[in-house]
Amino acid sequence: MESQPLVSVIMPCYNMAQFVSGSIESVQFQSYKNWELLIVDDASTDNSVGIIKSYCIQDERIHLFVKNIHSGIADSRNQAIRMAQGHFLAFLDADDIWHPEKIECQLHFMTEKHVGFSYSTYDWIDENGQTLNKVIKTVGNMTYKDYLRNTVIGCSTVMVDTEIVGEVVVPKFRTSEDTATWLNILKQGFVAYAIETPLVSYRIRRKSASSNKFKAARDLWSVYRKQEKLSTIQASGYFCSYAYNALKRHLS
Repeated sequence: MESQPLVSVIMPCYNMAQFVSGSIESVQFQSYKNWELLIVDDASTDNSVGIIKSYCIQDERIHLFVKNIHSGIADSRNQAIRMAQGHFLAFLDADDIWHPEKIECQLHFMTEKHVGFSYSTYDWIDENGQTLNKVIKTVGNMTYKDYLRNTVIGCSTVMVDTEIVGEVVVPKFRTSEDTATWLNILKQGFVAYAIETPLVSYRIRRKSASSNKFKAARDLWSVYRKQEKLSTIQASGYFCSYAYNALKRHLS
């Protein structure tokens, strides 16, 4: 096992002044300390940049890159990935919260089992950070075809070892860029290994892009057809499975 490897935390940010402090502090409060936080601001029009800069001054492990033109979350994640110094990449959205043992638990799991891709159970919180008493559980280790049927992997739960899976590039989709990324990795034959312990609190926001279920579903269809090159029949079958599993998660 590599001794204290550097974990590069990838965080895109766009108009997250209300939430970004909590997300940053959830990284600072990690029990594992050898990390760098790479934040790419996508030309925010609120005070996100000012808030992030205050943390950069206090903590040299936090790095900010500010874009002059709004170009989307995929571009922001790709810029952060290019700047990463560690070969372990962890993903955190600027409104989600990591549990304090997140990095330590996940890194131990991956290095002990020598796996390149893992994800975990997560819970839901509201816009004020209060629990919604909802836990989204892992469904076990996932192959490419498993994930086509059930997009249960929460982006902020993912950690990837690029020495095993290779280069990570985020395709440009409006709401399904993370799904497209994990599919790119899994279709190479890798498996997403499940950690059953809840390690992340995922914030449910009324105005977030992902809260528009119709747009998210339409974007996922584009991933199936345009990126994965599935036939209409194949895409329809996987899409029905996705819709069933998504509904089951939300109603359980």
